[in-house]
Amino acid sequence: MIIKQGRLMLGRPHKYEYIVDLEGDTAPARIVRLIGREKKVLEIGAGPGSIARILRENNDCRVTGIEVDPEAIKRLLVCCDRVYQTDLNDVAWAEVLRDEGKFDVVLAADVLEHLYNPLAVLKTMKGLVSADGCIVVSLPHVAHSAVVACLMTENFDYRDWGLLDRTHIRFFGVKDMQALFDQAGLKIVHAEFVVRAPEETEFAEHWREMKENVRAAVSTNPFGEVYQVVIKAVPKGRDDKPISLCSLVVDSRARGGIIQHSSFGQKCVEGVRTWVRRHTSPESRMILRRFMRSLHMTI
Repeated sequence: MIIKQGRLMLGRPHKYEYIVDLEGDTAPARIVRLIGREKKVLEIGAGPGSIARILRENNDCRVTGIEVDPEAIKRLLVCCDRVYQTDLNDVAWAEVLRDEGKFDVVLAADVLEHLYNPLAVLKTMKGLVSADGCIVVSLPHVAHSAVVACLMTENFDYRDWGLLDRTHIRFFGVKDMQALFDQAGLKIVHAEFVVRAPEETEFAEHWREMKENVRAAVSTNPFGEVYQVVIKAVPKGRDDKPISLCSLVVDSRARGGIIQHSSFGQKCVEGVRTWVRRHTSPESRMILRRFMRSLHMTI
């Protein structure tokens, strides 16, 4: 079903709505920079349009959005040139795009992990890409050391957001991500790691519960601080040189800083984080993040 663009008066932010700080190192910011300007973009699982808005308004892209959630679509309408309501778990989801032609970029930002058959969806995405176009995907990394800490402390607790979002159906380690793209007939030509130390994540408490020697052992995983992976891929028949995710080096210096002077200080920071996420708007959170980053901290 196609939905015409319109302007709506919107109240409380959608649960997946956020502001993209283009100067940040988050997955959305990296995606926007990677896509570039003046592209014809299809975003599947576009949510309330947090990325689509930036692509259209800042990058002069023509954006088509696909989403199933009616509440998210209300916001998406003001962010895209065209919006289609369809379920990506339906094998025929791409039929709604039959008159749209091919796209320069087909984007799935933290979407595939919510689907029953991400491989089938990725294969369909490949068929929507123009001759010189690409696929851009971000995926959460389930083998992050903080998630390992959850397992080792018997606290595999799902949340409303993050690595263990309660709506996640599929989970990916770095090798699984590589295999997914290989099986879809795609080759990865560019990848970026969003790096977060365990104590900077939503599972910092579980990380601290482990003994120091156990933390040290878990930290030997070279991808243990990878929180998300942003991937650019093209069909295998293209001349682009492929890269292997498992051969890439993770630069832990890329992560943001955080106050760690004492356990009390750490608990205070976590309390502030929780309050900020629950009670402030996306715009206010962006301002706070910029200020904290100027102090070499994150929130």
